[in-house]
Amino acid sequence: MITAIIAAIAVPVLFACYYKNAFKRPKNFPPGPPSLPIYGAYWIVLATEFNNLSEAFRKLSEKYKSKIIGMFLGPFKTIVINDPDMIRDMLYHEDFDGRVDSIVMRLRSYWKKLGIFFTDGYFWHVQRRFSQRYMRDGGFGRRDEDLEYVIEGEIKEMIDMAMNGPKYPAEHEMVKGDLVYMPHYFAVPFINGLLHVVSRMTLPRSEYHALWKLAKGALLFQRSSDDIGRALAQTPWLKHIIPNWSGYNALKEGNQALLDFYTRLIKEVMDTQEDSHDRHFLDTYIRTMKEDSTKGRSTFSVDQLALTCADYTLPAASATEAVLAILIERLLLQPDVQDKVHEEIDRVVGRGRLPNLDDRKDMPYTEACIRETMRLDTLVPLGVAHRATVDTKFHGYDIPEDTMVTANYMVLHHSKEIWGDPEVFRPERFIKDGQLNAALDKSLPFGAGRRLCAGETYARQCMFQVFAGFMQAFKVSTADGKPLTKPVPRLQGIINTLPDFWVRVTPRG
Repeated sequence: MITAIIAAIAVPVLFACYYKNAFKRPKNFPPGPPSLPIYGAYWIVLATEFNNLSEAFRKLSEKYKSKIIGMFLGPFKTIVINDPDMIRDMLYHEDFDGRVDSIVMRLRSYWKKLGIFFTDGYFWHVQRRFSQRYMRDGGFGRRDEDLEYVIEGEIKEMIDMAMNGPKYPAEHEMVKGDLVYMPHYFAVPFINGLLHVVSRMTLPRSEYHALWKLAKGALLFQRSSDDIGRALAQTPWLKHIIPNWSGYNALKEGNQALLDFYTRLIKEVMDTQEDSHDRHFLDTYIRTMKEDSTKGRSTFSVDQLALTCADYTLPAASATEAVLAILIERLLLQPDVQDKVHEEIDRVVGRGRLPNLDDRKDMPYTEACIRETMRLDTLVPLGVAHRATVDTKFHGYDIPEDTMVTANYMVLHHSKEIWGDPEVFRPERFIKDGQLNAALDKSLPFGAGRRLCAGETYARQCMFQVFAGFMQAFKVSTADGKPLTKPVPRLQGIINTLPDFWVRVTPRG
């Protein structure tokens, strides 16, 4: 009897407490879904569109009749912006330049706040400015003939591998007869190019296996989490209970491949460094670190250098190759696009040499194909989450300090008001009077503002070189010879990617 009475009292009280907390939110916070136990509104987001979080947020924006929606994703106060103009406003809003401190960030940085991507404040300003300044000298932020030459050499090796077959054991994982393995077949030019930028060295073809290990690790990391809510981010203790299912082990394995590589490289550089001159970015960083060690607030360290290199390598070893793999899928879906690319390459470049960056201005269709791929199949649909560094206001709402701020780039990239036919792959939308017109490109695949991706110039230039060189040499078709009639479902992670696949390449006569 007493138990029944207690239950009769407790159940309504607990329900009342839950109901009150479910709708509790900061004053003048954007409207949005209520919070459920443990994961807050994340349950509702998943129920709305389980395999497409950006679409779920778009639908919730319509439901709550607000272009900015607010909610709790686990412990994180979160706003999601679902309007093209507001997205741009947010990216240039200095109060939103922070990053979210989560287990994913800590795991990849020795359980500290290190690197470039996931740090903020004074530390981020110093490290980003230093790395950009000195990596620019190696071609990272501007055109560099030496870097172009390095990329061209790697493209020749890439083509030779598919044209004449593997030379080394690891290459058999990338080439089988007339089939090549996507996306990692494209990885080497991007990674070796970045190695040249930071260390003035590249690995020879006999050591490509080390670069493919980096590419596999980077892509494993990108596929093993997302930036706004996976269970591991909201309940980090799951790493002790279900390390495989939660993605913890895959994140750790993928990240460790990058850190191990750069830890070894940095040690080799330090062992051979000379005081008389700096040979490359790593030398400059290490010398500055030693000089700065006497100061009380130094941000320089060996661990930070490894994380800086890993941060720049992560997209170079995964995102760029993923974009080109998606573009190859588009050529399989729309063979007329492939024909137009081939026609432009033959007309502008011919077959006697590889396409180079001088040709880029005269090959608007080839360049537009890359841009259209990044628009239609947005690689990072929700970007990398920002954080409000202070209490601030945004479009009439009060945004508390430490609120996670997310931009829904799919709303921008699929806006009918901007693009007219956003669901159609149409590279011509970026071309006017026979020339590429950058003013027509309203997409933001690399973000904007002070958090603009530092590798945008490097990525755009290398993707053009690699794609144009590959298409000059080959015609692509499906591995089984059957026409591809619809896109393959994407793997949702920090970036959205295709499952790995084989594609048939036929040398062009």
